[in-house]
Amino acid sequence: MIIGLMSDTHDRLDGIEVAIDFFNCQGVKDVLHAGDLVSPLAAPKFSKLKAKLHYVWGNNEGDREFVRVRFGEIGVIPLGDFATLELSGKKIALLHGTHEFIVDSLVKSGLFDVVVRGHNHKAEIIEGKTLLVNPGEVCGYLSGRRTVAILDLDKMRAEIVEL
Repeated sequence: MIIGLMSDTHDRLDGIEVAIDFFNCQGVKDVLHAGDLVSPLAAPKFSKLKAKLHYVWGNNEGDREFVRVRFGEIGVIPLGDFATLELSGKKIALLHGTHEFIVDSLVKSGLFDVVVRGHNHKAEIIEGKTLLVNPGEVCGYLSGRRTVAILDLDKMRAEIVEL
């Protein structure tokens, strides 16, 4: 099973559209978003996503209640600050990653096959007993690169994709 990973969209509407088009072309069934959508105006853009969106809050959401309402209009329920998912038999932790100690603890805990995080806008894949994936930033504001990731849960391999 191949899933899509994204984070730190920061109201970059054209970036969100490109990411959604990419995921739709890849035929992924699930997309994990590790937070920092930022404002409610970005939520409706996800209506074109053919996959199920799993979303956790980032530290820059301006109006969480209105984001919740706008996502609700397209059938998406934000999962809070932290979510655990089981997809294709793999246990996945999804969080924004504001606190490095928590991210590190989740990876070292052995409770998860994959930890997906965002926050620092640094696209990276760290292999180990637990796979750590940061898809980078869809917005491209800090790194100058607009990236997402694809994760093959059967092979436990991730790839950073530049949009």
